Amino acid sequence: MTEMLSAAALAQAIRAGHLSPADVAERCLEAIAARESEVGAFASFDAEALRAAAQAPGLAATALAGLPVGIKDILDTVDFATERGSPLFAGYYPAADSAVVRMIARTGGLIAGKTVTTEFAFMQPSPTRNPRRLSHSPGGSSSGSAAAVAAGMLPIAIGTQTGGSVIRPASFCGVTGYKPSFKLLPVLGLKPFAWSLDTIGLFGAHVADVAFAMAAITGRDFDLDAETARPRFAVAKTMRAGLASDDAHAALEHAVRAAERAGAQVEVVELPPALEAGDAASAVVQAYEASLAMADEWDRHRDKLSPLLHAYLEEAQTTTPDAYDAARRAARKARNAQADLLAGFDALLTFSAPGEAPEGHATTGSPTFNRLWTLTGAPCVNVTGLTGATGLPIGVQAVGRFGRDRTALAAARFLERAVADA
Repeated sequence: MTEMLSAAALAQAIRAGHLSPADVAERCLEAIAARESEVGAFASFDAEALRAAAQAPGLAATALAGLPVGIKDILDTVDFATERGSPLFAGYYPAADSAVVRMIARTGGLIAGKTVTTEFAFMQPSPTRNPRRLSHSPGGSSSGSAAAVAAGMLPIAIGTQTGGSVIRPASFCGVTGYKPSFKLLPVLGLKPFAWSLDTIGLFGAHVADVAFAMAAITGRDFDLDAETARPRFAVAKTMRAGLASDDAHAALEHAVRAAERAGAQVEVVELPPALEAGDAASAVVQAYEASLAMADEWDRHRDKLSPLLHAYLEEAQTTTPDAYDAARRAARKARNAQADLLAGFDALLTFSAPGEAPEGHATTGSPTFNRLWTLTGAPCVNVTGLTGATGLPIGVQAVGRFGRDRTALAAARFLERAVADA
């Protein structure tokens, strides 16, 4: 297995003069040459363009230090085709980069290529394979981004989450996935699926790496050392806990015990009914908004949609405005209930996914443990370091309070270290 690349460590080495951006680019290219043919993480890629970009002067002094970054192929890029996982957009080159791509470029990140997305970031499985075990799903819809980081091809990759498309593939592929608070990263230039839910996130090797990248891209303070050393964790298994495998339960319990041994305060909590109701509301919000976000594709080109997406959008057309408005009210109540619940905690610990990555490639897995937190807009981090019975990764999810991303990341890093030391 190729070793993952630490974005924070690489940037530090570049600034210290021990490495150059060109050196890092070559490391990425070596890993891509070794594994891309079997993993299939990239929708498009230009090795010579990356080599040339890495030679630009002054990169070492930038916030991202000239590190290569992968962009999920649901976000617009001028220099690479934006095909959105669909034949409807084959060969499509937009006139402008998405906002987050410009933010990355402005801060010294090198756009290495487009990573594979599922069709319109929905649930039709992509060609990407899980680098941890090629016979198993990498998750969706940010499959290419998670796989590229897991295979050591990139130190940072950008994904999106509407249901569970950052946290779930991060869990399956054994990488750190970070879904920031809603709207912390701008979605301008993103092909929307559900505008109240779509959130841009990051993949990296460790919590420190996604925190470093987020700080560099946004200009915000994500110094994790400024946070408390011993966080307060709530633990909740949700009403859907029966859908988690024995391995997932064991991983969560192991993480909780490790956190307690490391000195964290841990309290088991029940999610209030208003918060739990957000899970059903999420499905209604997504369906209604998808029926409009995909209106042109449905009205003009439905014969070119996958059977899975076709069936979903057909059903979504029946979602009424009244049902949508009721779901939005339920969502607001869920957000308020979550804020009240987490007022005394740094993060809530729960499942990242139902278990290990599914065998085969017929499904991307279930977002059942993610969509509620996407609806509430909470920052979420997949914490690595645990495995299931067959040796595949199983993550634990740290969910923070809305807008308290640095606190959530610091708590996740504490847990990451506690698990590693256990």
